[in-house]
Amino acid sequence: MGIVAGLDSSSAFTQIVVCDADTGAVLRQGYAPHPVDPKATEIDPQAWLLSLGEAAAGGLLEGVQAIGVSAQQHGLVLLDQQGTLVRPALVGNDKRAQIAAADLIDGLGGRQAWAEAVGSVPQASHPVAKLRWLAREEPQAAQRVAGVLQPHDWLVWQLLGRPARRTTDRGGASATGYWSASAGSYRSDLVELALGHQCGLPEVLGPADAAGTTPEGLLISAGTGETMAAAFGLGVAAGDAVVSLGASGSVTAVHHEALADPSGMITSYADATGMHLPVVHTLNAVRVLRGTAEMLGLDDLEALSELAMKSTPGSSGLVLLPYLEGERTPRLPHTAGTLSGLRRESMKPEHLARAAFEGMLCSLADAMDVLRGRGVEVRRVFLLGASAELPAVQAAAPGIFGAQVVVPQPADYAALGAARQAAWALGVSQGTLSPAAPPVWQGASVQVLEPGEELATGQAVRQQYSVTRDQLHPGAFAPGQ
Repeated sequence: MGIVAGLDSSSAFTQIVVCDADTGAVLRQGYAPHPVDPKATEIDPQAWLLSLGEAAAGGLLEGVQAIGVSAQQHGLVLLDQQGTLVRPALVGNDKRAQIAAADLIDGLGGRQAWAEAVGSVPQASHPVAKLRWLAREEPQAAQRVAGVLQPHDWLVWQLLGRPARRTTDRGGASATGYWSASAGSYRSDLVELALGHQCGLPEVLGPADAAGTTPEGLLISAGTGETMAAAFGLGVAAGDAVVSLGASGSVTAVHHEALADPSGMITSYADATGMHLPVVHTLNAVRVLRGTAEMLGLDDLEALSELAMKSTPGSSGLVLLPYLEGERTPRLPHTAGTLSGLRRESMKPEHLARAAFEGMLCSLADAMDVLRGRGVEVRRVFLLGASAELPAVQAAAPGIFGAQVVVPQPADYAALGAARQAAWALGVSQGTLSPAAPPVWQGASVQVLEPGEELATGQAVRQQYSVTRDQLHPGAFAPGQ
């Protein structure tokens, strides 16, 4: 069918993969950092274009027929009536809108009202909360806003030559806080509630739709957010969950319907195929391991894993509740971590090391159970992140999760998902693919871990963790908490 490219514009870099459109085989790759601090809360979007140009240098896109775009989620690009930037873009890690998010929750009548309206309860990161923050803190700038885009929308618009028509996709729209994944439509009243007036919103394209064609004849697909693109690149389907091990953690599953969750623990996104991606976040994942390594005077996580493997399942009775930065799942924003079960025989470095791994994984299993409790089936778990390679993680994860665990080889799956989306849109335009079925690409090389004999011990570890959690935080997972 041809050659396609996927570009992933994350908070820190641009990664481009050029793939065979039929098989997904990676033909060549490009990379460039963003010329800004990745921790910045504001950015000139031109930095994304500069990084893109550097990543594509040297003829990387020669022969490419279609491009898909993935980008960091929850960013907000604000445009005036002429399509000029009103101010620097606000990016996802900006926490200044916490009070604004609380105001919005009250303004619509509570968490239940928001969950039913758009499938999520406003957080500081959501574009709808950023709009409210802007209206309160920079009212003159807010009054100039005539259109809003997310980062992948803006990049698609730039690649197409800034046409009058601006577009997004279901996945990106579902991350805004003013588009309902269940209804498939915008809630423009929520934009007005946040910003103080109506403004132009991008057209929401279907999964296989093209956003347009560049002046050079390149087809540009709809684009999507990084979470949706990574899921599409991995090839996850119903029955699969993706557990991401970063400083914080997340559990993302594929489901046939949007979920409304008034507790705010579940954020219901749309995916890049027509399905849905309910996500549950935890605030503490690998930061728990790093903190424990520092406490024990170890240089890296590999050393922590090696030490943990000298202990046994259950860590000789030690339980670490890993709520070091407070916690989002369960909602305990002002709590702290707890080490329980200290006895003379358990006061050894190897038991503390293993308790850190078990506490992190049990916390993520709690997040997974939030989804299972809403009818989401999880038969297989994809484990992502550099820490997924650690022996202590791999030894404990299948039993604690109670499912087959798959560890894919490291890759930029968001860029691969963007490329697969480009191949789908290209195939539909050529009449070789159906809008109802994406191209079938070769799967990633994976390591498969079965729970096997470890299932019983893993579930015993979960039980020990759950008893401790419920004693210290009774009702943490009660409905409405």
